[in-house]
Amino acid sequence: MRTETMTLSVPAGLADGARIRLAGKGHAGRGGGDNGDLYITLNVKPHPLFRREGDDLYLIVPVAVHEAALGARIEVPSLDGPVRLRVPPGTQSGQRFRLRERGVASARDGRRGDLVVETRLVLPKILDERSKELLREFGRINGNDDVRRELHQHEGHEGRDEHKG
Repeated sequence: MRTETMTLSVPAGLADGARIRLAGKGHAGRGGGDNGDLYITLNVKPHPLFRREGDDLYLIVPVAVHEAALGARIEVPSLDGPVRLRVPPGTQSGQRFRLRERGVASARDGRRGDLVVETRLVLPKILDERSKELLREFGRINGNDDVRRELHQHEGHEGRDEHKG
């Protein structure tokens, strides 16, 4: 068995498990025949921010409560550097926004996938009495909104208190 150092050009967009064929770089052929082909299987290291599905990238972005409630323009990372995302008023945790052609370039045709940004609401750390009072007031003003109403609309599930002390 021989050892040889080679420089390999890996096309952009190849996914984990993709194979590259290097013609004539494999073992010597039988009876003096031509060398076989060398196949290399790629192991792509996961990105610390992005999750890949096909040519689309998925990113979870923290959003402050006031940004989600009132709307905001926030900067999110992409492969090309930061891009601005409009978070509309009333955005919910888990809501997804698709940024077209901000994903990975396809190894087949060069077209880019999308960047799908999923919001995660981040509650503020309440450290002072003024903040607590503002949140209590907000709760009183919006007290008619029962955020758990859907839980009580399913038949056969009466609202029993399982935690009686």
